[in-house]
Amino acid sequence: MSDTHQFQANNVAPSILAADFTRLGAQVAEVMDAGARVIHVDVMDGHFVPPITFGPNIVAALADQVHSAGGVLDVHLMIERPERHVEDFVKAGADGITVHVEATQHLHYTLDVIRQGGASAGAAICPATAVSVLADVAAAGVLDLALCMSVNPGWGNQSLIPHSFAKLQVLRAAMPAGIAVEVDGGVNEQSARTVAESGANLLVAGSAVFGAADPAAAFAAVTVAAWPT
Repeated sequence: MSDTHQFQANNVAPSILAADFTRLGAQVAEVMDAGARVIHVDVMDGHFVPPITFGPNIVAALADQVHSAGGVLDVHLMIERPERHVEDFVKAGADGITVHVEATQHLHYTLDVIRQGGASAGAAICPATAVSVLADVAAAGVLDLALCMSVNPGWGNQSLIPHSFAKLQVLRAAMPAGIAVEVDGGVNEQSARTVAESGANLLVAGSAVFGAADPAAAFAAVTVAAWPT
């Protein structure tokens, strides 16, 4: 696997949920050639969220390509009982796996299993879930990444919930320095700077990148907007 410390760096993570699946490999190559080093994979099961997307097979199909280009695969499990599927995603080549606190009764166990498998362990919170639910797993040392959903999970191309900016500030202040803070939902060239200033270092962008006519140029524009040079 590639260096999971890349989750700690400032990165825009293009989400393949918005990609053209007839050209998936080519589109991933385009954004990685433009500098992307974190590729986000949204896994949905039709239960925790209504849509169904894909499973470990897509992670396995992209793993060699992403790793050989020096990138990492950031897998976001929007599924019930994620602890049952962690091993399959690790074997497929996931570098980081994020599970929802709302989807498992065994969060500490699940995060520990992810880390024991060699991947970075993340926990996601929905818009109505308090930041405080992450305190114990952060203190226990089993959390590498905290994901703040800035939309309700399950659908792409939603508008960012404005309260997310304040919530990100609270989340960043509550997390130890070694824990990455990710934001997912409604991130685009207009919102990127504010979410970065609010404390997020990893910005998931789906429609804003792969929904554009030129994904590479769109990735670059969101990145510059978030962290002007």
